Amino acid sequence: MKTCLFCQIAKGKIPKEFVYQDADLIAFEDINPIAPIHVLIIPKKHLEGIQTVQRKDQELLGKMLLVARKVAEKEKLKGYKLFINSGKLGGQALFHLHLHLIGGWKKPNEYNGWVKKRLREGGVV
Repeated sequence: MKTCLFCQIAKGKIPKEFVYQDADLIAFEDINPIAPIHVLIIPKKHLEGIQTVQRKDQELLGKMLLVARKVAEKEKLKGYKLFINSGKLGGQALFHLHLHLIGGWKKPNEYNGWVKKRLREGGVV
């Protein structure tokens, strides 16, 4: 899609440093992190969101999870969260499928403080 920000990044039209890249996926740091480590894993192929994926996308979806694990290992994360926002009511702001990998907290439940801070700033989680 011509107007999709993530498509533009995937095509190299908008410069971005990748923490992971292969023929199907890219991963880079979120510009509005909600955790010490916040990486987006994105298919190069435009998929609007999880609500539009089809059976033929199964392998790509599985690969996104494996790449998330690989990035988490590279970042030496001892624990982390993965999530996909789906639709406006689900908090999806950019309509190109992306998997959030968040982590890097030093203590259990430190995540709650990051979420509260983000919400106070008017952001979405």
